[in-house]
Amino acid sequence: MRALLFALLLASGLAAAADRDIQHPSGGWTHSGLLDNGDTVGYAYPNNLIDRGGQRGRTLIEGQLKAFDKTQRHPPTLVVNGNAMPLYSDQEGRFARPYAFGPGSNTISLRGTDGKTQQRVQFYDANPLKTRAQVRIILAWDDPHAELDLHVLTPDGGHAFFGDPILATGGGLDVDSVDGAGPEMFSVTAPVPGVYHVYVNYWGNFGDQGYHFDESTRQQPIITARVTLVFDENTGAERRETFVVPMRKIGELQLVRSFRRG
Repeated sequence: MRALLFALLLASGLAAAADRDIQHPSGGWTHSGLLDNGDTVGYAYPNNLIDRGGQRGRTLIEGQLKAFDKTQRHPPTLVVNGNAMPLYSDQEGRFARPYAFGPGSNTISLRGTDGKTQQRVQFYDANPLKTRAQVRIILAWDDPHAELDLHVLTPDGGHAFFGDPILATGGGLDVDSVDGAGPEMFSVTAPVPGVYHVYVNYWGNFGDQGYHFDESTRQQPIITARVTLVFDENTGAERRETFVVPMRKIGELQLVRSFRRG
């Protein structure tokens, strides 16, 4: 019966993918450990300049906007498990955003520029070997030509950031987006007890020629960063906090939140 249910869900997901904005992942029951494709590198739009971090467990949310209007001032919104982020695309409306999904039920929604939900995909990851994040921190921002970085300081003196993404005690950056608008994600399954500090840094900008520090090229006079802290994700005790952080100039470093765990 379970095999039949899986086949039906998989077939319906594949059949619907062609006429949907979101083409991957598809809805239904899944098992993230069935295929060992962790070494496959996918690229977002515009293409990543660098691919770093402990990103073996990430998934690309891919698709193409059907009602794509390049004249719109504000982009559509991608909402993943309640975490909203601006969705930028290439000239044909194609998009691909990295995300690290946990076990259990996961939901992806695509909202148009009018704020209305255009599509919703839900899937259940039944891999019993995938560990659940007790602490997850997600950073996204609203300028695709700006590069913001997430920094997390841990109670034992660890510092997770783009230059040293993996903590010696476990956890770290499992999504380090370097092509604008995020997300960047920090996850830890067994947090060291003590106080954690969460920072956001406006590192610089980038364009066709790579990274640079020309303030005039950014698209927003003030970049709005959105930082979401999720505790005990996908459990009955789940709790989340969201902070909106304005970033005004290159080099700015802001403390977003300090919290105690354990």
